[in-house]
Amino acid sequence: MRDKREDLYNRATADYGDALDRLVRAYELDPDKRRDLLQEIHLALWRSFDRFEARCSLRTWVYRVAHNIAISHVIRYRRARLLLSLEEIESIPMRNDETCDADNRLDLERLLELIHQLNPVDREVMLLYLEDLDATTIGEILEMSAVNVRSKIHRIKELLARRFHGGGPR
Repeated sequence: MRDKREDLYNRATADYGDALDRLVRAYELDPDKRRDLLQEIHLALWRSFDRFEARCSLRTWVYRVAHNIAISHVIRYRRARLLLSLEEIESIPMRNDETCDADNRLDLERLLELIHQLNPVDREVMLLYLEDLDATTIGEILEMSAVNVRSKIHRIKELLARRFHGGGPR
């Protein structure tokens, strides 16, 4: 059992380690908490492979475990912080940050900041979408229908585009 778990863990971290790093960065802005979260995800993955029966792909399993741990982290460390729905985000006044347009790194930070304002489910959908997963796979990971996932992606993309480009609510 230990060899199987070790093999699966090594394969998962080799194949999806970069994606896990991006996921953690998207969920946590604080570098110390980010390291803690990544460590929690790796520990949970290691432990989870005792139960892995290959009823889904390794990728789906890794994302499901990682996102569940990340959501738990958000709930645990951000209880005081209000997580907003898509409609509530539209009503927040835009920051006037002119340097974002000139620097790609700042654009990415700004996008991540907007994603951080999403409620946990919408955040998960968007992060998985940004990892280039299709609606069916995202649905498997989050246990949602592919139609619901596609609808959420469409709404979130429209909202993020308006907020990112300063169009405000419509």
